[in-house]
Amino acid sequence: MDRDLRDLLDPVVQIARDAGREILEIYESADFGVETKDDHSPLTAADRASHLLIVRELQALTPDIPVMSEESAAIPFEERAGWSEFWLVDPLDGTKEFIKRNGEFTVNIALIRDHDPVLGVVHVPARDEDYYGARGHGAFLRRAGGAAEAITARAESADPVRVVGSRSHRGASLEAFLDRVGPHEMVPMGSSLKICLVASGAADVYPRLGPTSEWDTAAAQAVVECAGGRVVDLEGRPIRYNTRAEVLNPYFLVYADTGRDWLDYAKGA
Repeated sequence: MDRDLRDLLDPVVQIARDAGREILEIYESADFGVETKDDHSPLTAADRASHLLIVRELQALTPDIPVMSEESAAIPFEERAGWSEFWLVDPLDGTKEFIKRNGEFTVNIALIRDHDPVLGVVHVPARDEDYYGARGHGAFLRRAGGAAEAITARAESADPVRVVGSRSHRGASLEAFLDRVGPHEMVPMGSSLKICLVASGAADVYPRLGPTSEWDTAAAQAVVECAGGRVVDLEGRPIRYNTRAEVLNPYFLVYADTGRDWLDYAKGA
């Protein structure tokens, strides 16, 4: 538990990038098969390849820290309830975006300590970008071939408000939220990139008024919180991890501007 987060950050960024290369080999192939999992979500060979690499490399890096991945999510709660520290991984977040070949998919790796995400890496293979942060060390964005730049979420939202939302999910609750926000610019985006856009100041708020799983959000939550943002449920409570057998998150909001009542906008969702 006293392991320094800064010492882990660079190796984990590299693991995510290595997984991204595995994904791109399949993404750039002429064709790739798509299966359907029990929950009706899609699964590709890229999900599997990324999962195997990440689990292997994390176990080599920190053999004493267990790993929970979307592709190994059947670990009983009775076992993981005793974990005070673990890696939470989505080896390919945005499989639908991967299948559509729009580039908006990510590799997500988070370190959870006492139910909180304290380190997060979000790698964007198709863009060769890395969003990453660790508690007490800030948040950063590194674009292809460039140096890492510190990022900060916007403490005062733009006019009109920039709202980031899913390309794949949109419903009546989001429409009602937007009506209450008033003048706004909608920024469509896939995967955990939505949270990262708030972290980098490219968007002001991300209302997630639909289902997500814990591995979808943990890494990006760490990044945005290190950048000065918040991820809270519709009661204003921080999103926490591995507190129950269910791995679905509550609906949540991501923002940094505390001068607006975002929770009020989401009432009734």
